[in-house]
Amino acid sequence: QVQLVESGGGSVQAGGSLRLSCTASGFGSRMYCMGWFRQGPGTEREGVAIIDRELSTRYADAGKDRFTISLDNANNTLYLYMTSLQTEDTDMYYCAAQSDFWCVASVAPILYTYWGQGTQVIVSS
Repeated sequence: QVQLVESGGGSVQAGGSLRLSCTASGFGSRMYCMGWFRQGPGTEREGVAIIDRELSTRYADAGKDRFTISLDNANNTLYLYMTSLQTEDTDMYYCAAQSDFWCVASVAPILYTYWGQGTQVIVSS
């Protein structure tokens, strides 16, 4: 059974940094496209960054230039390092994975089957 568990969220002042982690289990030796997404109250979930089987990355505008996604295959852990955080980055952040080995390297949430419970990020001014 696939499980994704996020951690690392918290409160930070504007301009600060956070590193989110997502521990994945149940994938065996297979690696799927994985990504980070975020959603605020009353808003649609949006992509932040994804990483594919070749460890190529893609960033949505929300994560471009300030965020870095990486994958530690040995420990089955996905990371999102966020810098220069702004108040508008306040959201629940989710880790997700696609269910197909031949996954699509896209930040579109609809392509992702497995989701974690989320970790809250609060950025104050």
